[in-house]
Amino acid sequence: MPLARVPKPVTRPILIFDGDCAFCTTWVNRLAELLPRFPEAVPYQWIDYGELGLDRHDVTHYAWYVSPTRQLGGHLALSALLRCQRGPGWRFAGWLLATPPISWVAAVAYAAVARYRHLLPGGTPACALPPAERG
Repeated sequence: MPLARVPKPVTRPILIFDGDCAFCTTWVNRLAELLPRFPEAVPYQWIDYGELGLDRHDVTHYAWYVSPTRQLGGHLALSALLRCQRGPGWRFAGWLLATPPISWVAAVAYAAVARYRHLLPGGTPACALPPAERG
């Protein structure tokens, strides 16, 4: 489960994702339209992610929710997005994603989607992880 290292402070939450991946970009855009509260979404290719305590493996394998107090990757990034919403249904879903045993299933599901995102609807060959990292 990806969690924080020592980040450079950010003043507002941001969502970091793979901007070269059509699948990731599509879902970030869909979530931005669906969720009333959505942080600034920034492709990792546009920032110095090392200043935030992240490395190349982190940003190629997970989306990240980075706030002034924490960094959450993968399914926990989605959980954080949901928990900052006004509606109780969204917040409840966010808490469920972060609570075992649902969080265990969500972590496995997120890893599977990340690994095979190039094969999913909207995915392209550019979405694939490097061959050495696919297993």
